[in-house]
Amino acid sequence: MAYVSVPKDLTKVKSKVMFNLTKRQVVCLGTAAALGLPFYFLTKAHIGTSNAATGMVLLMLPAFFFAMYEKDGLPFEKLLLNMLSVKLFRPAVRRYEVENLYEGEEEISHQKQGKGGRKHGKKKQK
Repeated sequence: MAYVSVPKDLTKVKSKVMFNLTKRQVVCLGTAAALGLPFYFLTKAHIGTSNAATGMVLLMLPAFFFAMYEKDGLPFEKLLLNMLSVKLFRPAVRRYEVENLYEGEEEISHQKQGKGGRKHGKKKQK
C-alpha cells in the first residue's frame, strides 16, 4: 500500500509550478538569468572570464535572495517593507513624560515637617 505524508499545517504548503519551484521563485530566477547571462556574455571578452562570472554572480544574488529567503512565512520584500515602514515612514512612539511636581517644593517641605503616620497612633476601624 502506498504511503503519503500529509502535513499538519496546510497553510505552509505551496503549489509548485515547474522544477519543484513556486511561481514566485520561477519569476525571480528568470529575472536573475535575464540580468546575469547577457552581462556575462557581453563582458567576458573585455574584462576576462573570471571577472565576468563574478559580476554575473553579483548581479544575480539579489534575485536569488528575493526568491529563496523567507522568515516567519513572509517573503523578503514584505519583511523589507515592514522594516522600512517601522523605521522611516511611521513616527516613533513618544514616551509619556510627566512634570515633576516635587522638584520646586524643597522650601515647602521644610515648613510642613512633623510626625509621620496617623494622628494619635491609632488605626481607623472600618
